[in-house]
Amino acid sequence: MADHSMTTPPKEHAQQTKERIKGVFSSQVLTKIGTGTTMRKSIQKSYFFAQELDDGNIEVQPLNINYVPSGPKQVLSKDEFLDKFSPEPEFYTVTVMPKMRELEKTIARGDRHRKRGETFSAEMEYGNAVRVDEENVRANFGLGLTYLERGATDKAQDIFERLVKLEAAYESEHKHLFNEFGINLRKSKMIDQALDYYARALELSENDENLYYNIARVQFDRKDFPKTVEMLTKALEINPEMPEANKFIDFLKSKGLAQS
Repeated sequence: MADHSMTTPPKEHAQQTKERIKGVFSSQVLTKIGTGTTMRKSIQKSYFFAQELDDGNIEVQPLNINYVPSGPKQVLSKDEFLDKFSPEPEFYTVTVMPKMRELEKTIARGDRHRKRGETFSAEMEYGNAVRVDEENVRANFGLGLTYLERGATDKAQDIFERLVKLEAAYESEHKHLFNEFGINLRKSKMIDQALDYYARALELSENDENLYYNIARVQFDRKDFPKTVEMLTKALEINPEMPEANKFIDFLKSKGLAQS
């Protein structure tokens, strides 16, 4: 065993935190075109935005034709990532980073307009964002909420159908948005859509008392009182202290709609 007694002065303490991987990387795939004597090989280069996660794995997302990250994300081990991808630092700093920042600014302007009740200006900004990245979660939620707030239910239906298919819409970072969207669907009398939407959310987050509570509100609007009680019971199984669910149950009991 090595001797750990110090016979020389300690060296300066090295910085423990090294910079995480973040930027644009390319991946090359060899494809074969044609058959027999006409067959030729072609190298196809694709670009991805990559960032290192807390656990050391790397999350990669393809760039779309507008040079912003869009579409499904994939998580790779660092070894696999470094084996398959090559850094493109100049492309990231000169092209992709400015595009990403501009997209964020556009969405932020849309958010500000929507909070002020300036729905047409909000719609324009969110629409510009969606044209750059049609799968951007914040832009789609913002656009959908703007349509609901001004009663444009046909347009809201299109956004609803897009959001239901986007798994990223139900990630924890977007939780306040998907809750707000579901509540607005219900308030806009889009009851069936609200139920479909919450059912999709439950597939991805089944231990969320707020989801069960929100479904209970929808079932109450449908006058399906047994289902309302069932959803509230599930919410209280997860969080027995949830005040809204307890008040709702007490209200139903006072009206004879739930067993005392």
